[in-house]
Amino acid sequence: MQEEKHEKKYDYGLKLIYKFVRYIFPEVERQLRAWTLKCMEAEDDVLREQALSSIRHKKFHAQGGSIYALYPGVDMKRAASFIVSFQTISDYLDNLCDRTHVKSEPAFRQLHLAMLDAVDKLRGINNYYYYYPYKKDGSYLSSLVETCQEQISGLSSYNLVIEPIKKYVHLYSDLQAYKHLDSNIREECLKTWAEYYAGRYPDISWWEFSAAAGSTLGIFALFAASFNPGLTVQEVKAIEQAYFPWICGLHILLDYYIDSQEDLQTGDLNFTQYYKNLKQCEERIGFFVKRSFESCSGLSFPEFHKTIIRGLLAMYLSDPKAHMGLNNITSRNILLSNGRGTVMYHKLCKALRVAGAL
Repeated sequence: MQEEKHEKKYDYGLKLIYKFVRYIFPEVERQLRAWTLKCMEAEDDVLREQALSSIRHKKFHAQGGSIYALYPGVDMKRAASFIVSFQTISDYLDNLCDRTHVKSEPAFRQLHLAMLDAVDKLRGINNYYYYYPYKKDGSYLSSLVETCQEQISGLSSYNLVIEPIKKYVHLYSDLQAYKHLDSNIREECLKTWAEYYAGRYPDISWWEFSAAAGSTLGIFALFAASFNPGLTVQEVKAIEQAYFPWICGLHILLDYYIDSQEDLQTGDLNFTQYYKNLKQCEERIGFFVKRSFESCSGLSFPEFHKTIIRGLLAMYLSDPKAHMGLNNITSRNILLSNGRGTVMYHKLCKALRVAGAL
């Protein structure tokens, strides 16, 4: 009976979405404005341009991830500060690996030490540009790392989540290092790397594992949970099992799905192109949705996480690219198979896009 009372206190569904749009969106905008001003201090044109571009074009990553600032029991501003800063590091480094002529694995790995330092304050600050040809960023990257370190300092149960968080940062960094290599070797490197872990995840393919490794949502979920002084090892494991590979995999498969036609034309790597056809892609996304929802039942705030799953479907499938050509049928099938709630969130996301908020 006591547990039922506890469960009723947290926000989910439309109430959570309302708070997300009403309070989190403005906070994310405020923080990104501050980081925009900071990156303008970079002396190197390439670094300044890539920092600005990552904020301008990938803002929705920080917006979406910041829903975990509304996780029950967290300090909203503190959580949003960590999430926005960490996601900004991720998006900035992605641009540095993807949008320049550099194809050096040592350079990519050295850059991504920033993400590892950001989640472990004992590591301090490293020389992230050591192998990178451009270096003068006006302390932009180190400032982002220091902000993350400040927010994790003193969290009640961070000691319980730091190792799993570091594990997922390592996986993310590996993915980025291999994914951005020269096109004639990247696939083999990725496949060899992913298949090393295959025995632990027999229900998914190597490219689905790779997709899951590319999501930061599991890191944010564990970070948010660490605000709880009563967090248990069992709860940490339950969060891990729900997010990796299921919710994280769903997140990135949707991201690749909406970009699939565009990437086919540009030759960019896209994990959904490894499916035999669009129907198989639809079925596998549906499988990840099913497993994601099922895994939420073992979590402390199941409806919070289910709202996020519906939100992912709504946000990505409201993108105009999700309805180009044959994608229109696939997107409609995925939406309709996940209930009225998901369809309602989808309509809300479309309205937010029209208003320019997404």
